[in-house]
Amino acid sequence: MKPTLPKGTRDLGPDQVDRRQHIFGVIREAFVRRGYRPLETPAMESLDTLTGKYGEEGDQLLFKILNNGDYLAKADPAALESRDSALLTRSIAKRGLRYDLTVPFARYVAMNQHLLSFPFKRYQIQPVWRADRPQKGRYQEFFQCDADVIGSSSLMYEAELIRVYDEVFHALGIPVEIRINHRRLLQGLARICRLESHWQTLTTAMDKADKIGWDGVQAELIRHGLPAELVDRAIRLLQSSPSGARDADLAADPDGAAGLSELAEIRTYLGSAPLHNRLVDDLTLARGLSYYTGAILEVKATEVAMGSLGGGGRYADLTGLFGLPGMSGVGISFGADRIYDVMEEQRLFPASALHRLQVLVLCLDAEGHAESYRLTESLRASGIIADLYPEAAKLQKMMKYADSIGAGHVLIIGEEERASGLYTLRHMAEGIQQKLDLKGIIHALTAPTNC
Repeated sequence: MKPTLPKGTRDLGPDQVDRRQHIFGVIREAFVRRGYRPLETPAMESLDTLTGKYGEEGDQLLFKILNNGDYLAKADPAALESRDSALLTRSIAKRGLRYDLTVPFARYVAMNQHLLSFPFKRYQIQPVWRADRPQKGRYQEFFQCDADVIGSSSLMYEAELIRVYDEVFHALGIPVEIRINHRRLLQGLARICRLESHWQTLTTAMDKADKIGWDGVQAELIRHGLPAELVDRAIRLLQSSPSGARDADLAADPDGAAGLSELAEIRTYLGSAPLHNRLVDDLTLARGLSYYTGAILEVKATEVAMGSLGGGGRYADLTGLFGLPGMSGVGISFGADRIYDVMEEQRLFPASALHRLQVLVLCLDAEGHAESYRLTESLRASGIIADLYPEAAKLQKMMKYADSIGAGHVLIIGEEERASGLYTLRHMAEGIQQKLDLKGIIHALTAPTNC
């Protein structure tokens, strides 16, 4: 059998895993320093938990898991006969792979509300699955790194999460643009343009403006039956300057005024301390429409073509779907796999991201192999990444192996070295070698330049 991978997935070798762990470490540190606690939820959730939370398109992208055993035994006969896949799914699949980390988090909070203190701050770094068409930066299995605060409506947390985005991408060396909008501004826009009944269609289309252009947005809206003159007005408003007629029109609408006020308050919390990256008002931003109710955030790289690297927003009642109403929250997510791809393309990973072997111990004779193993354990006990070649072999063969795995040093031990207690430590890249006792070796390998 020829080994293959499912489309939209990938293997990660040791160097790739090290580099991704570097990304996770930077993100985790930013979360932990602000009091977020770790959480993990199962890869599987009940389909009842997942469906209806991501819109019709999101429901189509859910991976369903067939029921255990003979799943056709309890299949709906009418659905089988009519070949109705949606109806059939209900009788043969009760579980699905999680689509994101936010909905499972809301489910967790509702189930454990009596054990939690609110506001509750959590972070979560786990894989999610979406049956999307694989392409550049889009996978069917990928990691998300989320942080959420639930149990408070304070806009302080929007400002805090903007700072997290700014700090993390600056630390990773990726220049980005942090885009911000507000759900109520979108509602105000639709009302001003007399398109309230077409709100979903309007916002879905305008969110594609950076991909299909405004002419494409206009054509799509008219194709869906929206009046041409109202579409023209909406697009003119979207393209106008925030400081001009646009905000004046929005401020005259109750929802628009509320959205503008909240965005201004978020900026007040951010204060005068400068951000490393630009924070941009973007009225076309319309993500998470099925559950976001307040501010909406999205992060885009500015120097490489890639989809969003992160996004989030305020939700007023997501836990209400699970029997815990009135629990406002806000959260963000980092797309770790896209961040990895950007950093790989831009060669942004530091050398320290790779945890390569610091020293490979080479024993020249079988009689000394056990003693060489004990010496290797002493190096490991001192915090040095060390390994021992598994047998006494020709030096050339062992050196070739050390080079192939990227070992920083080799430690050569033969009969002479064992007798004198002075071992040959060779720097692989520079070719410099010196005779040192065990204490000297430990000092040489734990010096800052070799850590």
